[in-house]
Amino acid sequence: MADTPSVLIAGCGDVGGRLAERLLASAWTVYGLRRNVAALPAGVLPVAGDLEHSESPVAWPTGGLDYLVYSAAATRADEAGYRVAYVEGLRHVLGWLTQHGQTPKRLLFVSSSGVYGQQQGEWIDESSPAEAMSFSGQVMREAEQLALHSGIAASLVRLTGLYGPGREWLLTQVRQGYRVAVEPPLYANRIHVDDAAGLLAFLLQADARGVALQECYLGVDDAPAALAEVVAWLREYLGVTQWSAEATVRRAGSKRCSNARARALGWAPQYPSYREGYAAVLAGPRLC
Repeated sequence: MADTPSVLIAGCGDVGGRLAERLLASAWTVYGLRRNVAALPAGVLPVAGDLEHSESPVAWPTGGLDYLVYSAAATRADEAGYRVAYVEGLRHVLGWLTQHGQTPKRLLFVSSSGVYGQQQGEWIDESSPAEAMSFSGQVMREAEQLALHSGIAASLVRLTGLYGPGREWLLTQVRQGYRVAVEPPLYANRIHVDDAAGLLAFLLQADARGVALQECYLGVDDAPAALAEVVAWLREYLGVTQWSAEATVRRAGSKRCSNARARALGWAPQYPSYREGYAAVLAGPRLC
């Protein structure tokens, strides 16, 4: 591998862009594939392309590629949309690599904790059964298997609920006085978007140093918490006193995800719980 590692981030959006900035700061060569390359961070080498189409992008990198990060986001929240974004899109990228005679050292596939179907507040780690009944979880599992059997050494990074600047759905709900069930507790898992990017960068840099990576990591902060606890804290922090008469925050699942495997490798989140993370979001400029 070259002294300056190279990486292609396929689906270089919010998380991918933050990852790119971290790797650029460490002198990596970073290619970013997305439809609108004008939105790429400065310093990222643009690859204009559409993961939904089979034609290889004209600006596909020449020469070797050390790493591939597949970080797509579905643009449609139905089964067909998920399949196009995660399964077919990954298949297209793998085909483009073959077409150009490239075999990266490792593929990081950005997945979701939605592959787990547990709903009774169970603690989850990478060895827990991933048997979601939802179409989204099942399609993501199919994409995971495609990554693991791609012929490239692959690691899955199952991110939990992303939040951060521009990802303020729960804050909006709290400001509107939405209620949430207290009993039984609905446990939720989250990771600040900067920590998600930080974990991906940490794994890539560890691999580049020769650290042996495992095939799956959970991206989550240190403190899964009952949603009612989070809402109560946010209400106090924001000074919200009213309750909406009808509106309720609804969740389907309830589980607690562990980041012990990533921590054992030496990673630690900058925002260990929702308190630090949301305080940082609320201290920044309002984006919604």
